[in-house]
Order: sequence, then structure tokens, then C-alpha cells
Amino acid sequence: MTARIVVDAMGGDQAPQEIVAGALMASGGLGVDLTLVGQAEAIHQELKGTGAVHGLHIIDARDVIEMEEHPTEAVRAKPGASINVGLRLVKAGEADGFVTAGNTGASMAAALLTLGRVRGIGRPALATIFATGSGGQTILLDVGANADCRPIHLLQFAFMGAAYVQRMFGVENPRVALLSIGEEDTKGNQLTLEAHEALRNSRLNFAGNVEANDLLRGAADVVVTDGFTGNVVLKTAEGVAEMLFQEVRKAVELTPWNRAAGLILYSELRKTRRRLDYAEYGGAQLLGVEGVTVIAHGRSNARAVFNAIRAARDAVDRGVMDVIRDVAREIPARQKAGGAEDTGD
Repeated sequence: MTARIVVDAMGGDQAPQEIVAGALMASGGLGVDLTLVGQAEAIHQELKGTGAVHGLHIIDARDVIEMEEHPTEAVRAKPGASINVGLRLVKAGEADGFVTAGNTGASMAAALLTLGRVRGIGRPALATIFATGSGGQTILLDVGANADCRPIHLLQFAFMGAAYVQRMFGVENPRVALLSIGEEDTKGNQLTLEAHEALRNSRLNFAGNVEANDLLRGAADVVVTDGFTGNVVLKTAEGVAEMLFQEVRKAVELTPWNRAAGLILYSELRKTRRRLDYAEYGGAQLLGVEGVTVIAHGRSNARAVFNAIRAARDAVDRGVMDVIRDVAREIPARQKAGGAEDTGD
């Protein structure tokens, strides 16, 4: 069946122009049934002159949650916002996945309030892709959904991340690691020490601790951490990549000899930049909610939106929700006093 993907047309710094442009690219090239949710007149304005587009639908949503608004308050105060309307379509079974480049906090809050958590999962996690020097990739989670975590949350992130990598990328028995300040088992704060023990005692292929510089070396297929640390790592990596290519550009333009060398290396440099560019991966998957949800970068251009839609389509086509539900039933639950299960809620 054709994947039905809802796109928040009003989310992101360059909405609706780049969002609609990316959706048009996806409609023509990904074989998906697309619905754009947002202010209809603004969407139609962007579609002017493009002609009829097969499989593209528009649903009017008058309200917009701005980037600077308080996430939970805005979600509750604006039920007619494009984020809320789009997620309700997924909840009602009228769509299979949701994509937004809007307010990240509001997107996560709306997904939790509308879709709810997968039974057995205490906290959802944002999972993003890091390109590695070996030409592979590492999944890092959480990168911002949970600033504060307990050890059981990191254990659940690891199970979800491993299932996601296995289903999406065909990695058998993926290597799972814990982000810490040293490779030794005894390194880290109380959270990482307890999470390390839980991971070591799980059935996962646990590779131990890794440091932040190991992320780009392909030391593991899945790396878990709390959302505060993960978000700092992600933003730092994005900043370093941008600075690196700016400095390379300056160096190439410095002298005629450098420009000549730059022309020779241009194709290889372009390939490297594309591998490191967030736009190539589209966005982060919010794992642990009852529906495929992809949250793209707020600065997303049309190419990034196209790739976010592709990521949502692939998650739908490959049955990511099925494997997340399966591992949620399998994840060992800790025991509270009196024998009640503690899933980390």
C-alpha cells in the first residue's frame, strides 16, 4: 500500500515555501500519498503555476505554533494548529506518518498528547543519524526529547534504537554503546553507571562505553544518552561541520593556485559535504509514540523536507512501529516496592 504521509506546511523557518517545494519533490519522486496541513491560501499560493499534482491533498489549519512559543501551552491553546491537525489524522488512521520542521518541543508534546506512548515505553526518544568516517552511520538517541532521564529510560532507548537500526538498515545484531566520558566501565555519572549495568545485563549486543569522538568513527551502530547531552553533541557536530566547510571555502578562494586545486577536489568535497549535511537525513524519528513521527530541522530547505518525507515513508513501509511495539513488550521492567512494574513513566 502507498504510504500516506501528512506534512506540516507551516512548520519551520522557511515555511511554507520550502515545505511545499519539498512536498512537490516528494509527490513526484517518492510514490507517497501526501497531505499538506496549514493555511490553505498560503499553500495554494506556493502551488501556483505547478499544475495538478497527483496524490497531493490540502487540509486547512488556521493556527500556527511559532518557534518561540512555549511548547505544551501552545499545543493546548491552539487545537487548530497545523501540528495538532496533522497528528490527529495519524491518530484517526487517516494517515500513516507525520513530518514537521516546526517547534520541536511543541511537536513532541503534541505527539505525546495526541498519539500517546507505545505501551511499555516510559519516554519517547528522538533518534538522529550521524555519518561515520568509514562510510557508515551511527544512530544517536536521545537528542532532545528528555533533558532528564533515569537508567531505565536509556535501556528502553537502546532497545528501540537497536530495533530501528535492524529494521530500517538491515543491521543484524547491532552494536549498542553508551555515551560517557571514558571507555572504562567505571567512568561516568550515576546515570551512566547504572545504565551501563542495565545494558550489560540485557540481551543487547552491548559494546560498552564510547566517548563523543567515537560517534564519527563507527564504534557502534546505536549510541544512547540522555536528551540534554545528546542535543549538545548534535548541535556541536552541526556547528563544527558548518565551520569546517566555511574555512575550506575561504582557503580555496585565497589564491589562484588554491582555486585550481579546489576545482580538482570539488567533486570529492561535495560528496563529503552531502554526507555530513543534516538535510541528507531529513530529520529525527520520534521513537516510542504510537505513530511514525519525523521532526526535521527548523532550517530545513526543500531537499531536507524531501528527505524527511522519505524517512517517514521508509519507516512506514518497513514496519518500524511493529518492531517498536514488539521490543516494548520485551524490555525488562524494573520492580517498584510491592512488585509493581516500573517502565520509567
